[in-house]
Amino acid sequence: MSEVKTYSLAEVKSHNTNKSTWIVIHNDIFDVTEFLNEHPGGEEVLLEQAGKEATEAFEDVGHSSDAREMMKKFKVGELIESERKQIPVKKEPDWKSEQQDDNQLKQWIVPLILGLLATILYRFYFTQ
Repeated sequence: MSEVKTYSLAEVKSHNTNKSTWIVIHNDIFDVTEFLNEHPGGEEVLLEQAGKEATEAFEDVGHSSDAREMMKKFKVGELIESERKQIPVKKEPDWKSEQQDDNQLKQWIVPLILGLLATILYRFYFTQ
C-alpha cells in the first residue's frame, strides 16, 4: 500500500490555472484539470475554486453520491496535518420522537372534531 502524499495550502495555491487545477475538499486534494471540460456546472465553477479550500462550495451544491464516487479518481493527496480543518459530522435526523407522536394526534383530532361538528349541524338544520 502506497503512502498518501501530503501538500500544504501554499503548494495547492500554485495550481490555480486551467493547465493545472487543484482543489481541496474535506482535507483531500484533487487534481481536476482533466475534468474541467466534463464538469456539468462548467469549467468556470472549478477554476473559481482552483488552488483553494472548496469544501463549502462543494457541499452547498449538494453533489450526488455518484459525483462523490467519481472524484476519488482525481485525488492526488491530502493537506498536511497542521493545515487540516475539522470536518463536522453530519447528524442523521431522528425521525422517531415523542414530539412527532403528539403532532400525529393533533393531526387527527382537528379533522375528526370538524367532521363531527359538520355532521351535527347538517342533522340539526336539514332533518327538521
